[in-house]
Amino acid sequence: MSPYKHLLSPLDLGHTTLKNRVLMGSMHVGLEEERGPFEKLSAYFARRAEGGVGLIVTGGIAPNRAGQLKPFAATLKSSREARRHRHITDAVHAHDGKIALQILHAGRYGYTPWQVAPSRVQAPINPFKPWPLTKRGVRSTIDDFVRCAALAREGGYDGVEVMGSEGYLINQFIVRHTNQRSDEWGGSYEHRIRFPTAIVEGIRKECGPDFIIVYRLSMLDLVPDGSSWPEVLQLAQAIEQAGASIINTGIGWHEARVPTIATSVPRAAFTWVTKRLRDSGVVTIPLCTSNRINTPEVAEEVLASGAADMVSMARPLLADPDFVNKAAAGRAADINTCIACNQACLDHVFENKRASCLVNPMACHETELTVKPATAHKRVAVVGAGPGGMAAAATAAERGHRVVLFDQAERLGGQFNMAKRIPGKEEFVETLRYFDQRLRAAGVELRLGTRFEAADAQGFDHVVVATGVVPRTPQIPGIEHPKVLSYVDVLAGDVPVGDKVALIGAGGIGFDVAEFLAEPKKDPSVHPDLAQFMAEWGVDLGGWGADRDGGARGGLTEASDPHSIRELWLCQRSRSKHGRGLGKTTGWIHRASLKKRGVHMLGGVTYLRIDDEGLHIEVDGARQCLPVDHVVLCAGQLSDDRLVAPLEAAGVAHSVIGGAAEASELDAKRAIAQGTRVAAAL
Repeated sequence: MSPYKHLLSPLDLGHTTLKNRVLMGSMHVGLEEERGPFEKLSAYFARRAEGGVGLIVTGGIAPNRAGQLKPFAATLKSSREARRHRHITDAVHAHDGKIALQILHAGRYGYTPWQVAPSRVQAPINPFKPWPLTKRGVRSTIDDFVRCAALAREGGYDGVEVMGSEGYLINQFIVRHTNQRSDEWGGSYEHRIRFPTAIVEGIRKECGPDFIIVYRLSMLDLVPDGSSWPEVLQLAQAIEQAGASIINTGIGWHEARVPTIATSVPRAAFTWVTKRLRDSGVVTIPLCTSNRINTPEVAEEVLASGAADMVSMARPLLADPDFVNKAAAGRAADINTCIACNQACLDHVFENKRASCLVNPMACHETELTVKPATAHKRVAVVGAGPGGMAAAATAAERGHRVVLFDQAERLGGQFNMAKRIPGKEEFVETLRYFDQRLRAAGVELRLGTRFEAADAQGFDHVVVATGVVPRTPQIPGIEHPKVLSYVDVLAGDVPVGDKVALIGAGGIGFDVAEFLAEPKKDPSVHPDLAQFMAEWGVDLGGWGADRDGGARGGLTEASDPHSIRELWLCQRSRSKHGRGLGKTTGWIHRASLKKRGVHMLGGVTYLRIDDEGLHIEVDGARQCLPVDHVVLCAGQLSDDRLVAPLEAAGVAHSVIGGAAEASELDAKRAIAQGTRVAAAL
């Protein structure tokens, strides 16, 4: 009997049946604007359909020009465009998959000067102020949603998802703060929800009874003056009556100051919201829950508990398109688990780059990066068992090469063994598990605790140098003082650290060390506590949805104040914002977290000396001494490229990847991608 009987059971929608309870959540990947027959996007979705997903939902497609997320963003407005989409739907259907097109109108979130909204209320995350829709414009927009759905059906889609959450246009109509109208589309809550119900009613009437309509409903706005719980229940009822097939859970507006999908968010952290709607009994159609569900065990537990009828996963299916098939085959240990880092997916999209995945660089590159059996088998040495080295060794061995993986450490993982100890980065344990499983399955010979020298290259056809980095030591008088430690001492060496600590360097490493030192030590395999997380970020876990009258609007309450167990100073020479190089979608979380813990952030620092008194610095012409017990160096790295010159001198064929090639911030994304590409080309 399968351990995932709930996850893998079919779901009868009446007019059609989904083969399992996995919905691939909507996620823009930067291929939606691809010219021609959507070759890359078709391959991307087809790969997930081949992997067994029950229902795929595309990235958001605008129903008209005013609804675009940015200039030239994807729209579906004509039969000509619908014909192009046939390439996508045919590719998915060829693998017995089902796919729905998400209709998303950005409203005041559109990064265009022609954006529209219910009222002229500017979003705090957008420099453009929206134009208010006229009555005629409201009706025209509803018609555009309906036409877009009809065109989706014409393009072969099995259904649509109507994006009614995350603060986009429909959500803006629902909430009084963004809907200040006094006509039939504003005022009372009954009037404000006429817009979404009219859209769903129109789509059902136009597309018929056998078309899947998923409605993405914001069950927890996480913004001041958001919807109340009774309003959420009322809207859910209205959406079912309007003709929706499934209600999908939306959590948080994009302007919300509560993390919802980052690594620091506990697994399945918001499924309790869906459960409270399901337990209320106000709707009978299937409910889908979402956010930070990344393993089949978690998904099964969510469904078995009665929290939902389906689970939505987007990034986990970037990380491993075979997630469902592996679970069904009893191979859950082989799943490449999403670590919710956002570095190659959401961060790329917000930088107008194509999305991919830190742990799976083939995601969204299915037509360009392929791993095929080697025509001639080589003997390959990979030196360094960090992320890049593990990726290179596994990929090369899977192609048929004979691979030996060397590392002078006694265990796999390199810098990941430090990263997994950072509060909120516990998911890195899963990546280490995945690579260990994959290396052994591929037959890679492991030589851990072994230092590889250039002379050892004899007998190998190719050497991959993945030796990573070594910490950089800044030139500061007193740098040899006993109270000076490196970040490696702290994160890997378990060197005792005092109660007052200065950190030199406020990049990614400095932030990681600050978060590590601010929290009591814990087992890296233990994930964050749900109640503690909700209290820290001010989410009303107890009152929200507990009864028809309970809970503050938007699900917010007063946040707790989790002070650091140490007094910390995070210092940098630059006057720029601390953590400027952190991810676009997660940097604010790290800054806010350290601020909550009372960490002092000093910029424009000149380091004078280190002595028994502490760290002497100058800031804005004023000298002071930080009376610290320890100074931790987080001032960057240097490439460990000691093997490169000897290999070149000996004429040994070799490749240099990851930190050994470029010593910027610890960049596992680059290292894994380079390791995979180098091995795929051998």
